[in-house]
Amino acid sequence: MASTTTLSRPTAASGQDAPAVPARAYDVGLLVLRLVLGLTMAAHGAQKLFGWFGGGGVEGTGMFFASLGYPAPEAFAVVAGLTETLGGLGLALGLLTPLAAAAVAGTMVNAIAVKWGGGFFAPEGVEYELLLTLAAVALALTGPGRIAVDRLLPRLRSHRLEYGIAAVVLGAVVAGVTLLLRH
Repeated sequence: MASTTTLSRPTAASGQDAPAVPARAYDVGLLVLRLVLGLTMAAHGAQKLFGWFGGGGVEGTGMFFASLGYPAPEAFAVVAGLTETLGGLGLALGLLTPLAAAAVAGTMVNAIAVKWGGGFFAPEGVEYELLLTLAAVALALTGPGRIAVDRLLPRLRSHRLEYGIAAVVLGAVVAGVTLLLRH
């Protein structure tokens, strides 16, 4: 026996909820993508902030960032850890999805720049970071689907491509500025 999740959908004209409709396969697929990407990124952030999951914590991450030429390396470790943790949790929940995705993508652009030159494939390559970056960009552009906290927020209830584009541009600009600060 198959079960179907139903969600309300806002109407274009009135902005009020229309009758409940079954969740579609793409909503479930976006939920799975958001959960995997978001929780992966949140775990990476927890490594940087708290040393969980074998991470270096702020001190160890700061030393690594110092070796890469970042000024105020421990401050950058905290910023990277918070960005990954909060961006990841935002993606997992589908909360402020375009901004959460932009935070993840911007952080990963920095990771790609740091690893650039090691080829495409692991262990020195950038394919993992590139995959995470483009998955985040895809979520910023498509929106979270209907199984998301954003569906409860009036302005974000119906995702607009413009929100995603603006968020991706913001993430790219912040990533670029961060990279310019490196020695």
